[in-house]
Amino acid sequence: MSMVPARPTGEPRWLRWLLITLALLFLGLNLALPLAAVFVEGLRKGVAAYAAAITAPDALSALKLTLTVAAIAVPLNIVIGLAASWAIAKFDFRFKSVLVTLIDLPFSVSPVVSGLIYVLLFGLQGCFGAALREHDIQVIFAVPGLVLATIFITFPFVARELIPLMEEQGREEEEAALSLGASGLSTFWHVTLPNVRWGLLYGVLLCNARAMGEFGAVSVVSGHIRGRTNTLPLHIEILYNEYNFAAAFAVASLLAGLALVTLVLKSLLEWRFAGQLAGRGH
Repeated sequence: MSMVPARPTGEPRWLRWLLITLALLFLGLNLALPLAAVFVEGLRKGVAAYAAAITAPDALSALKLTLTVAAIAVPLNIVIGLAASWAIAKFDFRFKSVLVTLIDLPFSVSPVVSGLIYVLLFGLQGCFGAALREHDIQVIFAVPGLVLATIFITFPFVARELIPLMEEQGREEEEAALSLGASGLSTFWHVTLPNVRWGLLYGVLLCNARAMGEFGAVSVVSGHIRGRTNTLPLHIEILYNEYNFAAAFAVASLLAGLALVTLVLKSLLEWRFAGQLAGRGH
């Protein structure tokens, strides 16, 4: 005799289909349609105009700077996020709750405010402005300022993916490795890190996506110097403000393409991570 699984709720079939239809309409109108519009508007003047817009010197400079900032900020956030999540999940110490609160701080502070903080610290009239000027070091309106602002905004993504995963796994495997004579660093590399590798990749993916698309904090510290401190989002804003809409949408399609690649990789990692958890459950 076959057992028919009971439905978790008793709503009628028409109501379920109505809710699904409304959800799909909402996603289509608010996500799929605007995304498609970016590519349509970017190609409105033809492929030649599209190629000219994305290969213009300012666009290539903005792309290079965007990738450079992400290439610096993301690895630093990997190291900081791993250290913070390992400390929070595997050790007990005073002020642990304070560290958790600090990790969540970038989610609570406006990106514009965070950028302004760096201006107040490292600008010419800031707290460290005089000392930086004496040593001919420029942070604001230069690459270091962009990197600092990006690190602040994207810092929580790696740590927030790893903390619950490490807490769920517990400390038994690490304690067993230590009892067998492994050092703390060896335990981390051979026990802790392999157990969280898929969660780490997922956090890195989200961190990188936000780093390349960040606008608010980067806009404050960049100075909007064309060809020098403009990332892709800032370059798109300048093109749009100059009423060069086709070029703005063409460059925006680069970011949209990166977002689609991120979405695909995110789905693959979720599928792989879910398979790993299912395998462990059996």
